[in-house]
Amino acid sequence: MRVHQQPGYVLHTRPYRESSLLVEVFTREYGRLSLLAKGARRLKSQVRGLLCPFQSLLLSWSGRGDLPILSAAEPDQMYSELTDDSRLCGFYINELLMYLLHRYDPHTGLFAHYRQVLDRLTQSLDYEWSLRIFEKHLLRELGYALNLEYDAKTSQAIDPKAKYSYVPELGAIKAGDGSQNGIVVDGATLIALQREDSANESIKNECKRLMRAMISRQLGQRVLHSRRIFDSRRSAAADSVTRGRT
Repeated sequence: MRVHQQPGYVLHTRPYRESSLLVEVFTREYGRLSLLAKGARRLKSQVRGLLCPFQSLLLSWSGRGDLPILSAAEPDQMYSELTDDSRLCGFYINELLMYLLHRYDPHTGLFAHYRQVLDRLTQSLDYEWSLRIFEKHLLRELGYALNLEYDAKTSQAIDPKAKYSYVPELGAIKAGDGSQNGIVVDGATLIALQREDSANESIKNECKRLMRAMISRQLGQRVLHSRRIFDSRRSAAADSVTRGRT
């Protein structure tokens, strides 16, 4: 099997033997797969410095089995490095793809959304909302699309002024209609997420609770290192505010 100049991104790398790398990539037409980059850590390697996260690449590889050999890699677009919080957001997205996508399962639509969210992170465009939109598309690709338009019990359109309980197995049910175990959100939050409109802080916070619950169901017991860093930063910031008031 030979693949020539397939658009893709590096999700993760780790050293292999003395001079090589095991490279986890997300590609447009082949989905997620692992490649062996022989000699990639050598100073004279042609791919040294290219196999880094968030760089749009054209990848070529050959071979059978679960670990084809990377034969070439070249930049597909000008590289704009993510920094600080945007970089951590990027690593969060990469972890989700690593854990939740099956190997060799193409997701051309999700690939386009991945490229879009990286563009937004590069431009520092509302990190939190960008992540929520990507999570929504990821769940849909996994076969767990959120029902954000209709009440799951009555089939009526979501009322922006009402409160709902979002039950993962069913969808949104208006509060008081018998649902006890869902995530409580405003109808306006569901509509904003469906339309991908700009959102105020209240909507962003509710979307974050909803999407964290939905994503966690898919992750099971797996722990996201990026999420731990997010949470530790938030705790440190809260402690700093508390100390400042005392």
